[in-house]
Amino acid sequence: MLTILAAGSVFFPGLFLLSKQCLKSLRWSEGDAVIVSARLVSSVQAVMASSAGYIIASSCKDIIEDQHWLTSTYIMFAVPYFVYDIYAMFMCYWYKLRVKGHEEALAAPQHMRSAVRSYLRREFLMVLHHVVMVTVCFPVSVFWRQGKGDYFQGIMFMAELSTPSVCLGKILIQYKQQHTLLHKVNGALMLVTFFIFRVLLFPYLYYVYGRYASIPFHMVPLTVPWHCNVGAALLMAPQLYWFSLICRGALRLFTGSSRSRRPRAPSADDKEHQGDGNALPQPSNGYNARSTEPELTTH
Repeated sequence: MLTILAAGSVFFPGLFLLSKQCLKSLRWSEGDAVIVSARLVSSVQAVMASSAGYIIASSCKDIIEDQHWLTSTYIMFAVPYFVYDIYAMFMCYWYKLRVKGHEEALAAPQHMRSAVRSYLRREFLMVLHHVVMVTVCFPVSVFWRQGKGDYFQGIMFMAELSTPSVCLGKILIQYKQQHTLLHKVNGALMLVTFFIFRVLLFPYLYYVYGRYASIPFHMVPLTVPWHCNVGAALLMAPQLYWFSLICRGALRLFTGSSRSRRPRAPSADDKEHQGDGNALPQPSNGYNARSTEPELTTH
């Protein structure tokens, strides 16, 4: 068990550092390399979790009693990812602040503490999600289940299928590619995969258990233990919130919102302001200091 935890503790941060160094060797800026590397690691973890989930679910004929060695193994391997990702998300947030023209101010220790507090306020739900995954879901999945319900665990792993499209969407926004066909196709894919693999996840699990136990679907919540319903509700709530954000973004994207159009050419006034020493420089990684675009951060 400790060996698997150690492997995960080395793999995810190591992949992040390797990717960052490779991008920097290609003359990418530090901020760009950090942000893209964090998205890459999240996507790799999502592919690994989804693949493990498919193998587990497809191998379990009895959805309650059948077991697969990969279930507990991958849970233990992936736990360090959620700890690492809290740090990686902060580094992304930190560099976004820096490209908005606050490099010197943010160098002071007191401003680092201020940035941490601001990050925790902004990303409270995601940080809470990661903490719960480590402190609650990990012990419940590995110890409390006592080897039962590997099929359900495998299906829950497959919820990560939506993560690569979320990460790609962030990168396209970072480089101001909202006007491209790729961004629109990826947005539609993100909407569909998030709805199927996250929003419909628990209704599907209730449906499958109802068939297994020969119980009508609407009676399943009244039959299963109360803590199963509470756990499902707590895990489902943030998915519904994030899906509402995706729907809002999709509405702007496909109704021709100005934020999704090709950036306009700079006017004479813009060029005049660019010559002003008080104007903020245009960040090379695509983040605009005046942007108020909400950003979805899901895993």
